Amino acid sequence: MSAARNVGIVLVLAAAVAFIPGGGTTASVVGAVLSTLILVSLVFFVARLYRDHRLDLEMLGDRWRGLLYGAVAVIVLAMAARPRLRSEGDGGTIVWILLLAGAAYAIYLVWRHHREYG
Repeated sequence: MSAARNVGIVLVLAAAVAFIPGGGTTASVVGAVLSTLILVSLVFFVARLYRDHRLDLEMLGDRWRGLLYGAVAVIVLAMAARPRLRSEGDGGTIVWILLLAGAAYAIYLVWRHHREYG
């Protein structure tokens, strides 16, 4: 019964966006607000993680900490460049996947180093 109710709600919202004048603009605003809220909550989560594990990060050493921060920067830049890379065709998609895979591997190496020597 709740599945049918949820489907009905989605259909009513879709009809409102499609047929009410300005519905598409309203949907864009709501989407932007939700995206902003998700981003803000992610930033707060990462800030909390940083505060809780600051000593662990300092104990990594400059080389490993630089590798970790560089990997995070590559992930952020790859996500920012995703629409442009994906529009380039298969080559851009492959570059995007390679960037994310390389950054994930670097984070794995830092984690493994921390588990062995931390």
